[in-house]
Amino acid sequence: MISSEKIQEQEMAKRLQEVDQMEELEVGGETSIEDNVIGAIAGVAAKEVDGVSTLGKQSLRRAIAEKVGGAEKRARGVGVEAGRREAILDLEMTVLYGYSIPEMVIKVRTVVAQRVLELLGLVTKEININVVGLDFPDRVQGRVE
Repeated sequence: MISSEKIQEQEMAKRLQEVDQMEELEVGGETSIEDNVIGAIAGVAAKEVDGVSTLGKQSLRRAIAEKVGGAEKRARGVGVEAGRREAILDLEMTVLYGYSIPEMVIKVRTVVAQRVLELLGLVTKEININVVGLDFPDRVQGRVE
């Protein structure tokens, strides 16, 4: 009599051989990406552009919540509406004095759209930008000139 363990090992060995012979392994399933993940990626990408100081409106309550861990800093200032293939992003940002806002906005849109497509496979239909503040380089904490 052949034990069930022996049969399972033989079946598994056959299956592994089939998999090895396949050029590509196709595995089905569904992937969903939360809006806060999309927002975090868009936020990090926007900050890569020279002249972007911070995202979101500044408030003492928000700053304390971020320090304590009660708020997500990376996705702050980014609103997301996403479907399966497309996304619409709303960014609120503070810019540094001396940078051309129209040029910076074009760069932000380009960089954010590229990152969202590269990392998430989503096409950004719109990136709406609301400039909510202006920082002066000599007054920005934590920046070294």
